[in-house]
Amino acid sequence: MASSHHASLISFTLLLTFLSFSNAQPAAPAPGPAGPLNITAILEKGGQYTSFSRLLKETQLDKQINSQLNNSFSNGYTVFAPTDNAFNNLKSGTLNSLSQQQQVALALYHVLPQYYTTDMFQTASNPVRTQASGSNGVYTVNITSSTNQVNISTGVDDATITNTLYSSPPLACYSIEKVLLPDDLFGVKPPASAPTPASKSPKSTADAPSEAAGTTSTTANSAVGTKWSSLAGLGLVGVTLSALL
Repeated sequence: MASSHHASLISFTLLLTFLSFSNAQPAAPAPGPAGPLNITAILEKGGQYTSFSRLLKETQLDKQINSQLNNSFSNGYTVFAPTDNAFNNLKSGTLNSLSQQQQVALALYHVLPQYYTTDMFQTASNPVRTQASGSNGVYTVNITSSTNQVNISTGVDDATITNTLYSSPPLACYSIEKVLLPDDLFGVKPPASAPTPASKSPKSTADAPSEAAGTTSTTANSAVGTKWSSLAGLGLVGVTLSALL
């Protein structure tokens, strides 16, 4: 009997200890909802995409992309993010030589209007449309994929995906070591066509005096000839009259 009472007392003591410990420890907070997607925040977290992030901000494309990413009706985006080293390897003054509109086109050339995993590139149909467009229509790229590598070709240069910065619908962001240069902006321009030969100009008025002079001379000669003919006629008449007399 004493043993049973002692066991009950120990159990009660343990229960009180457990309850005291439970009350002393605050409950772990429930995980909050994920924040809105932010492309520049992802780039900044990557640590080596300052130039591309600045280009998106200066053209205000970051706000447009973020707005679409957080729109439930968006098909998603795939972003190819060139590293700072990629921008440093561009010819000096390349970006400054572009107009504001061309800088927007360059930035949008790195954005596909659809979410792609690396596996999905294997079935992508070339040419792949980008978000950029110009006077010749939508800018495109060609993407080829194998088991271990994804290549992007612009017709001017080629780049390879080297790292995945983010990949969860509706956004995929991949690191590349080259700036993608669209052919419409950086392609070799055809040589300018040769100017059409000027047609032979009509005779200038400078030639007119010669013609006028020739006409005048002909008229004068005609008049002289007529005068000499008249005189000769008179002479003949004189001779005839003399014979008659």
